[in-house]
Amino acid sequence: MLFSSPVFLFAFLPLVLVLYYCSPLWLKNITLLLSSLLFYAWGEVFYVAIMVVSIASNYVFGRLIHITFTPTLKRLWLIAGVMVNVLLLMAFKYANFIADNANIVISWLGGEAVLLEPVHLPLGISFFTFQALSYIVDVYRKQVPSQRNIFNLALYISLFPQLIAGPIVRYHDVSAQIDGRVHSIDKFSSGVRRFIYGLAKKMLVANPLGEVADIVFALPPGELAMPLAWIGILTYTLQIYFDFSGYSDMAIGLGRMFGFRFLENFNYPYVSRSVREFWRRWHISLSTWFRDYVYIALGGNRLSSSRVYANLLVVFVLTGFWHGASWNFLVWGLFHGTFLMLEHAGFSRVLEKMPDAARHLYLLAIVIVGWIFFRVDSLPQAVAFIGAMGDISSAGITPYRLAQVVSSEAILAFTVGALLSFPVFPWLTQRLHASVEGNPASIMFLRIPQFMMLGGLLFLAVLKMASSTYNPFIYFRF
Repeated sequence: MLFSSPVFLFAFLPLVLVLYYCSPLWLKNITLLLSSLLFYAWGEVFYVAIMVVSIASNYVFGRLIHITFTPTLKRLWLIAGVMVNVLLLMAFKYANFIADNANIVISWLGGEAVLLEPVHLPLGISFFTFQALSYIVDVYRKQVPSQRNIFNLALYISLFPQLIAGPIVRYHDVSAQIDGRVHSIDKFSSGVRRFIYGLAKKMLVANPLGEVADIVFALPPGELAMPLAWIGILTYTLQIYFDFSGYSDMAIGLGRMFGFRFLENFNYPYVSRSVREFWRRWHISLSTWFRDYVYIALGGNRLSSSRVYANLLVVFVLTGFWHGASWNFLVWGLFHGTFLMLEHAGFSRVLEKMPDAARHLYLLAIVIVGWIFFRVDSLPQAVAFIGAMGDISSAGITPYRLAQVVSSEAILAFTVGALLSFPVFPWLTQRLHASVEGNPASIMFLRIPQFMMLGGLLFLAVLKMASSTYNPFIYFRF
């Protein structure tokens, strides 16, 4: 079930909100838990069993870690809990990849390939597995006590606003909110606003751009002229940002509607001037998860330079494979990791001496090339696409061919997307509020156009939803 689908917007969400707010305080978590399991079962009933296994095993390991006082035994329970989570993730996400590559090696050695039934990927398994891991590690580090109530832990792992595509919520960030949270009109209304903004980003910007990117990336190499290659990757660069940040906005907004405060997941990553800064702004919940649970655990910056580089390499190999079980995701992770190592080795000092515009172009060039590996299905396709981007001999393209690929709606979406990739809206909002500060009548007057804009965005997003069957979410497959 997609947040941007009519069944969610006009049936599931209103019904759950009514049931939730009509429930007594002691029943609210159970209502939300059952709603979350129904949300997950809507698309994949069988895989609810996998989530139940994850919930039960992490509850047991959390309790065992908490009640064990012997450091060695406590560490063994942690290792066992981590292994169960990782094996569960590997069994369903990486089994096909491992089997396919094992068969390639067997064929090279002259053996006969072993045919296995493909394993289907449960939705959101990467996200809820990382949340479960954060729980047992937080308990081990004594940042939080273990959860005594298995239903509360089940709610943390399965909470539907961020279940399918994040943001990855740390247990220590929401443990107090699960046990008891504050509901208010202000929090609810801010959640509705945030949800509408996210829905508009998804439907009105990401989807039109995605249609163009899909056309271009589906072209055979012989038909991929240089202008089309650039159009394809630039539209995809904006699509993935507005698709994923739009989902995060909707998830954060939904969380507020039910009384939760989730941390931000994006902070205008395309304004960055280094790869290091980009990863402080892009998918913040994932990058900080790897920083706190992997990079620092490996020693972080406290060791020799060679160990620091090795730690960065491990983190970005894992980051690449977290996104998908294929070699192109590994290359994407290594690509970013290589530039991070260069910046750590001293290139950051060179960047600091460069003009801001040059540093910004440096970052955009790396990110755009990286997205090619992220978007394609294979490494040969990525190489061919990069070659097409630099093939001046194919620079000519007819207006008719261009019109076949790029619609007027996509041009408008690209213009709006490019503008909103910069913090224009927060800047305008801040200036407007500063201009009317201390004047209650003017503050009330400002709310009228805000409500009108929200209503207009919601109307256009619903209109787009009703008139188009194209409605993917890129991060659902992770």
